[in-house]
Amino acid sequence: MPGKTESIVLGGGCFWCTEAVFKEITGVIDVEPGYAGGDVPNPTYEMVCTGTTGHAEVVRVLFDPDEITLKEILEIFFGTHDPTTLNRQGADSGKQYRSIILYRDKDQRATAEEMIKELTNEGIYRDPIVTRIEPLHDFYPAEEYHHDYYAKNPYAGYCMMVISPKVSKLRKKFSTRIRIKN
Repeated sequence: MPGKTESIVLGGGCFWCTEAVFKEITGVIDVEPGYAGGDVPNPTYEMVCTGTTGHAEVVRVLFDPDEITLKEILEIFFGTHDPTTLNRQGADSGKQYRSIILYRDKDQRATAEEMIKELTNEGIYRDPIVTRIEPLHDFYPAEEYHHDYYAKNPYAGYCMMVISPKVSKLRKKFSTRIRIKN
């Protein structure tokens, strides 16, 4: 276990997708799906799916900053989902699928704001970035059956049609960051 770790909470649509992406990255120690950004304590998946709790499906990414920086984590985040669609990722729509960065401190907030500014100035996206940057108040872990969903269900329809292409894109675009599997 590394001596120093950091974490950031990110929402880029379905947490199954975001978890699968970050599980591939070297320097990432753990990825936990959950709910954040809402105002109902202890939400369940069913509650979040109604869109009435205010929560987004998110992942808490625990990483070793000596192996991967927060900026690199955010580059992968922005490079593997569409940050220009409001409350939507592909066919998944609703506030729970919004693009969001939930920061722990002012340094994380500044890094996120700078990343959006850089991407905007570079004209990476045709449409404006709508990713929300908000303070993290509470993180609620998702139910156990959501953890490692892609790894446990690679042949499920959603996994084959949505997650597999996203992971393939990640492996091509960020090949130098992919964890080597034994």
